[in-house]
Amino acid sequence: MFDWNDMKTFLAVAREGSALGAARTLGVNQTTVVRRMEALEASLGLKLFERGQSGSRLTEAGRDLLQEAGRMEAAAESLAHRAAGHRRSAAGTLRVTATEMLANVAITPALKAFKAAYPDLVVELVATDRPLDLVAGEADIALRADEVVTDDLIGRRVAEFPYALYASRDYLLAKGIPGSIQDLRRYDLVVGQGVSAPLPGVTWLLDQLPGVQPVVSSNSLSQMLLTLKAGLGVGPFGCLAGDLEPDLVRWTPPLPEVRSVAWIVTRRDIKDSRRVRAFMDFFVPHLVELQRSLRERGEAAHIAKLVELRAALAAAGRT
Repeated sequence: MFDWNDMKTFLAVAREGSALGAARTLGVNQTTVVRRMEALEASLGLKLFERGQSGSRLTEAGRDLLQEAGRMEAAAESLAHRAAGHRRSAAGTLRVTATEMLANVAITPALKAFKAAYPDLVVELVATDRPLDLVAGEADIALRADEVVTDDLIGRRVAEFPYALYASRDYLLAKGIPGSIQDLRRYDLVVGQGVSAPLPGVTWLLDQLPGVQPVVSSNSLSQMLLTLKAGLGVGPFGCLAGDLEPDLVRWTPPLPEVRSVAWIVTRRDIKDSRRVRAFMDFFVPHLVELQRSLRERGEAAHIAKLVELRAALAAAGRT
């Protein structure tokens, strides 16, 4: 019977095209790769590669076995992921991931009440803008904006985030309130670039102002919030959070072209586990209610801040 490590080496050589490339991928030396390939060929009684100066080329037998080896790899990974999930379940641990902004606004403030309801459940909260791989077992549950749900995942839409344009009160007091989007050519633009794509609203804003270069680009929503509050310019931000920031003023209605949807997502194979069900049963209604509350409070705060700013500009003889 062959060694599974030898089969992993076979897959690496087939994919990289050489023992040297496989060695780099596997983090071993080239001699180890060659030895494992020789051991696998001996145990199977087959020649799997034709080796030459340009690399290693699969034989007919090697090509035939490659697909089966790939299935074995997928099955081994699936087994490891399930085992990891059972280990966390037995320990009473639930690993939850969310963007830093969602973790700060939606999860952390409610954890005390959640712990009171489920005192034996330990929550590991991973606040990161890098999307962790739920299928690979990096987390049990994800709360993210615009999460991609696949066949291996199941999700629930829990909130919708409108976006608008914001700036600090002091910035608008100094520059005045823009009369239109095109007026922003006279203002400083603040944008953001997330892990894999621009932050919401950035592409739309730059499309409205071709040729205009932003003055600052932040790498996360949390950082962009601090940049706007510091008075560095005007930029798009989520209304549910931005309206409740005392230092920020929204001078546009929500932008119909820019919206973000929050999903709470988990793997299908653990969706009925007690720890996942506990989190879902608590946080789904919490998030729905939080969205309603933030919208009502935010709209009132937005109107009050805009009225106060217009009065201050009028008193200073500005519009």
